[in-house]
Formats: sequence, structure tokens, C-alpha cells
Amino acid sequence: MLCRVCRRLPAPAVTLPRHGSIRRNMASDRAASQATRFDFLVIGGGSGGLAGARRASELGAATAVIESHKLGGTCVNVGCVPKKVMWNAAVHAEYLHDHSDYGFDTGNVRFSWETLKAKRDAYVSHLNRIYRNNLDKAKIQTIQGHARFTNDPEPTVEVDGRKYTAPHILIATGGLPSVLSDAEIPGANLGITSDGFFELETLPKRTVIVGAGYIAVEMAGILSTLGSKTSLIIRQTGVLRNFDSLISANCTKELQNTGIDLWKNSQVKSVCKSEKGLEVTIVTKDPEKKNDEEKTSTIQEVDCLLWAIGRQPNISGLNIGAMGVDTDERGHIIVDEFQNTSRPGIYAVGDVCGKALLTPVAIAAGRKLAHRLFEGKKDSKLDYSCIPTVVFSHPPIGTVGLTEEEAIKSRGKENVKIYKTSFTPMYHAITSRKSQCIMKLVCVGKEEKVVGLHMQGLGCDEMLQGFSVAIKMGATKADFDKTIAIHPTSSEEFVTMR
Repeated sequence: MLCRVCRRLPAPAVTLPRHGSIRRNMASDRAASQATRFDFLVIGGGSGGLAGARRASELGAATAVIESHKLGGTCVNVGCVPKKVMWNAAVHAEYLHDHSDYGFDTGNVRFSWETLKAKRDAYVSHLNRIYRNNLDKAKIQTIQGHARFTNDPEPTVEVDGRKYTAPHILIATGGLPSVLSDAEIPGANLGITSDGFFELETLPKRTVIVGAGYIAVEMAGILSTLGSKTSLIIRQTGVLRNFDSLISANCTKELQNTGIDLWKNSQVKSVCKSEKGLEVTIVTKDPEKKNDEEKTSTIQEVDCLLWAIGRQPNISGLNIGAMGVDTDERGHIIVDEFQNTSRPGIYAVGDVCGKALLTPVAIAAGRKLAHRLFEGKKDSKLDYSCIPTVVFSHPPIGTVGLTEEEAIKSRGKENVKIYKTSFTPMYHAITSRKSQCIMKLVCVGKEEKVVGLHMQGLGCDEMLQGFSVAIKMGATKADFDKTIAIHPTSSEEFVTMR
């Protein structure tokens, strides 16, 4: 998702005078352990780390940020921001198909991937500079390099031979795309990840994407819509299996309707290189057959194989084990509701924690932590319930709250009432290209409190935010019904459902 900080960057932080205290701390610390001391030390210059650092600085804390790559993290460099630029381009391609239906003769239209990439990369570089300028204005020290916790008695990190310490250290190193080794799948390293997608210099003619999550869905939609013949390999029968069943089923159908070659119940067996590109060998099982019979197929002349098989925490080289920081079986740092790790004075926010992997979540958690540590707000913590999210598929998906399945599991089927609708948006009334809009409300209890809202269709990405506010405030189905509809729009369906 495109974070608010990327759409409208916040004003420079207000810096309180504190250089004298830094000098005193540094002098005393140098005599003790030769480590530069701060009030707040942030490892990771992504969304969560920068948000926490800037808020801490505003509250008077002497702050430093350690970053080994570019400021802005995944979101700005290889995530939300460049992805949304590519999605916008793909939407242009969709509308081009509809121009003649609306009376426009567009003639011979050409698309230049190279032009788009150059403008996109320039925009990302512009954001990198803005983030650096904001840190400089806030008098936050930026330390370039890889941080590694030392074995000192007090939590301390080392970067390029220099030591830094603070009573409060925040780990906000984010995540990385999961990769497969050649030992797991022969030739796996011939593919790329979502990071590599943003390095592509030209539009691939033939693409194979492996995965069923939101990144796989988004990348498949972008590449296919822009003109790459795209195959999507999924292990089961549908995509987005963690979403509401209506969304999963509809998105799977929409992918196929837009011309994506969907390989269900399939896995990549091997990859090899030929004179005409990659050859990807696929194994497919028929779930209807009880035996283990498999069908083997090969997709040839593949220009781009993209692995979108999940993400993993970026903790390599941090040496957090020596600090007594507990992790789960996948390596995510375990935190409590206040972002505390198992080691006092060390905290973690964002994707490295493995919960709600969304830019605005990391930002909010980082700021809440800063208020708790440096403003004395002991109860300052992020409420992780009812978090809205958008998948930039074609058409886009918007979802917030409980799925139907989650509501039934937690409240009982007899206490859950579902309202849903499906229709063709008015935009498509006169177009040969058609796309459905689906909507669902999940309500619980006699008062029919709305605990979940799920939709896919034109404009669903932009209409979700307002509904999320209502649901967060505890709106009921009656509240929706009492709201006058805006006609003619798709969103009016949510206040007219019966």
C-alpha cells in the first residue's frame, strides 16, 4: 500500500537544543567503552524506523538512524511507491482498451517501459533525498552501514568498526523476499524476486510468476496488463487464501478473465536456461484424484521468472541472539503489545516482527513507541485490530476487519449475519471489457455491528478509507442503512444492501 508519508511527506521535525548533553554523554562514555551515546538509536531507515526516530527527536531525544542501504526502506525503494507507479501505468493500459467505447480514436499508441522506469526511478531518488533532508533538519545523525550487536554489557552496536549505544534501541530492519536455493529447486537462482522486478530494463515478453499472495497477484496484473504474456503458478486452487473467501474466489476469477495463464495445484520442479530463454518445468496434481499422479509440463522461452513466495525478517548479521532477543520459528522478532522485545531497552517495529506487514502500521507503531519512551505516555501502543489494506490487483481489492470465516470462528455462526452484492460498475455499461464489483459486510450480534468489510472492483482502493473509520468507531448495519447513498457510484451499494 502507498503510505501517507510517501503521498504527503510530513513537515520537518522540531528540534530541541541538546548538543551539550550529547557532548557530555559522549565524553563520559568514551572513557568507559569508547561508544558514542544517544538517547535513541534506530537500526533501519525504513518507514517504521524513520517515523519513530523523527517523533523521538521532536520530543527532545538525541537520536541516530543506522541504515545500510537507501533511506525509505522497502516501501519507498522496492515496494509501495514504485509498485503504485507501475500499477498506475497498467491502469492506463486498461483504459486504452475502453477508449473506443467512449468515442475516442487513440490511433497507434506505443508504450515505453524505459520511459516509465526512468521517471519512476527519478521519483524514488527524489524521495530518498527528501528523507535525508528531513533527518538533517531534525538534527538526527545518519550512520551508513550494517549494524551488529556487540557483546558489551550494555546494548551496543558496531558499524564499520565504531560503536554506538543508547538506553533505547529500536530494531526496524524490515523484511526481504524469500528465495529458494538450487538445492531446493534446480535452477531456482535463474529467477528474480520483487526486488529484481524494479531492476528490469525492458518489459519481458514472457513471464512466469510463482506465488499466490498479494505481491504475486499485483506483479502478475501489472506485467500482464502492460503486455507481457504471464503465467501464475499457485500451489492450491485460489490466490489470496488468507483473505475472505469471496475475495479469494473473485480475484482468482478476475486473473483468469484478464488473460493470465493460471496454473492451479502446481509447483515449479526445475528451471534451466536455453538459447531462447528459460525453461520452467511445472508439476501439477489433480486434487480430485486420490493417488499421487502428477502431470509434468514445461513453459518455454521465458524471459522473466519471478519468485513471489513470501517474505522473511531482515535480521541476518544483527547478532540479536547474543542480546537475548527472542525470535519465532521463522526468525521474526517477538514483541509484546508495547513493542518490547525479551531484552529490556531493545524494541522492534514493522515487518521484522512479522505482524500486519504494512507501511502505515510500522509508522504508527514507531510513533507510539516514541511517545511512550520520551513523552511519558505509559499506555501508548498501537491497536492492531481493524487494519485496512488494499491489494492493487485488477480491479483493486479493499478489505478491513474480520473475514466471514474469522467472525464465525470467534463469534459462532448463529451470531454472524452476512450481506453481499455483485454488480457491473456503471463505467462498464458501455464498454466491451467487463469487470465485476463484489462487496460483503460481515456483521455480528443482535445490533449487527459491522466487523468486516470486503470488496473488489473499480475504485475500491480509494473508497475503503472512509468505511474503515466508520467500522473502527463501531458502526452497525443500521448506521450504514441510515446513510444517504451517493448516486451513481459503486460505494452506494454498501448503504443499500438488504
